[in-house]
Amino acid sequence: MNKRKRITGGIIVGASAFSAIAIIAIIVVILVIVIIGGKDRLTWEFLTAFPENGMTEGGIFPAIYGTALMVIIMSVAAVPFGTLTAIYLTEYASEKSIFAQSIRFAVRTLATVPSIIFGLFGLGFFIKFVGGEMDSIFLGGELRWAQPNILWASLTMSLLTLPVVIVSVEEAIRTVPRELREASLALGATKWQTIKKIVIPGSLSGIMTGTILAVSRGAGEVAPILFTGAAYYLATLPTSLSDQFMNLGYHIYIMSTQSADVDGTMPIQYATTLVLLLLTFLLNFIAIMIRARIRRRVKA
Repeated sequence: MNKRKRITGGIIVGASAFSAIAIIAIIVVILVIVIIGGKDRLTWEFLTAFPENGMTEGGIFPAIYGTALMVIIMSVAAVPFGTLTAIYLTEYASEKSIFAQSIRFAVRTLATVPSIIFGLFGLGFFIKFVGGEMDSIFLGGELRWAQPNILWASLTMSLLTLPVVIVSVEEAIRTVPRELREASLALGATKWQTIKKIVIPGSLSGIMTGTILAVSRGAGEVAPILFTGAAYYLATLPTSLSDQFMNLGYHIYIMSTQSADVDGTMPIQYATTLVLLLLTFLLNFIAIMIRARIRRRVKA
């Protein structure tokens, strides 16, 4: 019996190790292919210049700027709202509450909805309904908000990443010991004071983890912004929330599917993919550094 258990355990460990190695190998192969294909095109001019000659020359700075700006607006919209929702579910709502169960069901449903559906929702709700009403009420029917722009694209992307934020923050809040809450309440603190001084500081690392996951997913998604704000080519950078923007993921999609010379633009595609990966890594690195600093401060 013991020999059989050892054999079974060895098989499980071996299968797990093989799976981990296979995943790492696949990632390495993808990175090597992208780096080899785009390293010759990746220059300082490529990163800082505007596209020229039908996107076959020049650089991709507007796409880099638009992607970073969209991710920032998306995070500002999704993280606070997701954090407040997680706080309500863990600290205020009863486990048997129908309202809380409905929220959890909605979160699970949102997590399984295809990303293209979010794009259609953003087109119908944010652009046609909200934007149309804003133009009608504040601008007398002048067309400004009832059209694709970076605000509607970012809000659509925030809905896509909202379940990730809610689940990660909720799990982080649950790791805060119940004894700390009870001690705070026993000393006369109110429910909100306990949450503000004990729960939120104790779960800040989890909040940052949710932010990192949201950034990782939002930076590379294309479908939700197809109809809500992304443009193939713009000669200027977005200067207001009502402007359209260029996006790295959308740029790669267009170059690989609708370019007049797909093979000729292949180095640009690889270089843009490499920039998108580096930008995602950079945003994640910044969030990880902030999380590490918060952890050190909490421990101190």
